[in-house]
Amino acid sequence: MTMTDPIADLATRIRNSARVGKQTVAIPHSRLKAGICEVLKREGYIEDFTVEPGNVQGVLKIKLKYGPDGERVIQKIQRVSKPGRRIYLGVKEVNPVLRGMGITVLSTTHGVLSDREARQNHVGGEPLLEIY
Repeated sequence: MTMTDPIADLATRIRNSARVGKQTVAIPHSRLKAGICEVLKREGYIEDFTVEPGNVQGVLKIKLKYGPDGERVIQKIQRVSKPGRRIYLGVKEVNPVLRGMGITVLSTTHGVLSDREARQNHVGGEPLLEIY
């Protein structure tokens, strides 16, 4: 079985694991997914992630983050630009999500960045995920 949209798969696995309260989630590794996890860690949406050797490409183990009373840190995670309909944003179009309460993960010429980092570096790009 081939996966047509690995980023949507990443979002779905994180969303489903957070909903049932799992501590960790395992996802097939790719450099783009590792970059997305790096942004989520920097922005405080996940605790940590590791890349473990697996069959061919390795496995990303993501440790999810919860509040002091077990409330989910990631309330919503959704795909923005899809393989069937790509979206690109210029630097002036990269706006805060929920007045800064959420983030957009962008694929830019400077690598995978959050919307905050993209505005600081004055770059636009392809919005991959919206998280809050």
